[in-house]
Amino acid sequence: MPGYGAGYPAGGAYGPAAYANNDDKTWALVAHFGGAAGVIIGGGLLGWVAPLIALMTRGQQSPTVRAHAVAALNFQITWAVAGVLSWVLTFVTCGVLFFVPMLVWLVPLIFGIIGGVKANDGVLYRYPMSYSFTK
Repeated sequence: MPGYGAGYPAGGAYGPAAYANNDDKTWALVAHFGGAAGVIIGGGLLGWVAPLIALMTRGQQSPTVRAHAVAALNFQITWAVAGVLSWVLTFVTCGVLFFVPMLVWLVPLIFGIIGGVKANDGVLYRYPMSYSFTK
């Protein structure tokens, strides 16, 4: 009887081993690294923009890009919501918990970079702490 997680690679990664063409790889990287860049540019709240662009631009033509974009989009939306809630918490406590938005800002940045590195290797990264908004 196979053990827990049998059939899945270690490290929380799963999916295709290679891309059909370079455009697929480029758009997968846009979804992951663009999400991390959106976190930096948007103060932790705009990480969902690049994965959404990748999904809308190339997601209908390539199932691989769609899988990468959906994974990144779900993760970034989850953490954008957490970012908004952290700012509300900071304002409600009159700034006592000023460090919470910074911590919430770091999570999607770090995991977006990890997802991009995995996508560069041809692996679909399974983001932790993510809610499925889109399928």
